Amino acid sequence: MATNLQIDDNLIMKAKKLGGHKTKKAAVTTALQEYVRNLKQEKIISLFGKIDFDPNYDYKRQRRRS
Repeated sequence: MATNLQIDDNLIMKAKKLGGHKTKKAAVTTALQEYVRNLKQEKIISLFGKIDFDPNYDYKRQRRRS
């Protein structure tokens, strides 16, 4: 999918240099991947303290073969 975006050239050049990318596309792709990864992590972190667990759960028992 072709997309035309107006992105600050100075920002792209900095991203290319810092990331060691050879192309603008590589820099933007990496930036978007990192953005998505961070949003997913934030969603997981927001669940901390909200999920109940069973203190009597025995994970070793689950691993035993019958």
